[in-house]
Amino acid sequence: MTDIRRASRGLLALASLALLLSAGAASRVFAQATQNYSVSSGESMPGSEILKLTTAGKHDEARTRAMARIKESKDDIDAYVSLSWSLVALRKYQEAELYALRGYEIRKDPRLAQAIGEASYYLGKNDLALAMLREYIASYPEGPRAGLSFYLCGELYIRMAQYMHADIAFSTAVQHNPNNPGWWARLGWARENARKVLQALDAYEKALSLNPNLVDALEGKKRIQERMQG
Repeated sequence: MTDIRRASRGLLALASLALLLSAGAASRVFAQATQNYSVSSGESMPGSEILKLTTAGKHDEARTRAMARIKESKDDIDAYVSLSWSLVALRKYQEAELYALRGYEIRKDPRLAQAIGEASYYLGKNDLALAMLREYIASYPEGPRAGLSFYLCGELYIRMAQYMHADIAFSTAVQHNPNNPGWWARLGWARENARKVLQALDAYEKALSLNPNLVDALEGKKRIQERMQG
């Protein structure tokens, strides 16, 4: 009887294990089907979900899904935001500006203003870029793209030879991202042109502490030191 009971328990354990494995496999199949629901059901993915793809850097997929979503639901602002930001990341600036402006006509969402500003920056539309980036910063001073927006404003002020404004913009940008040596070097350049010599040297040295081989910072520091010695 003991052997029979042991055998029965063994068979029961094997059956339970098989059931668990089957359940796990079924769960995986279900998860995969859920993940791909938009393809199988013909329904587009909501813009809020597409934004997660953009955040994850899956820009090609985000672009495809956002385009499908906009065709189905023309007032899904999140889809326009995702599409615009992904197009910028893909360096398709004219398309990014186009779709961001279309979404902005539907609703003046500050995120779309940021997308317009970023795309316009690369297209050389300085006034439009600055106005739109300012709008985003005013609404989301601590937003996920605030640091980048302050940096782009700094570059725009450099283009306009407004070096004091560039100093302020870059200084705020490095507060958001203090470990970006390139941004520190640009801050140094703005301060150097604003004739703030000691502050420029400090920015260049900060850049070099993060990247000792950064050419712009090395050359900037050398210029400052030569000026101070002369």
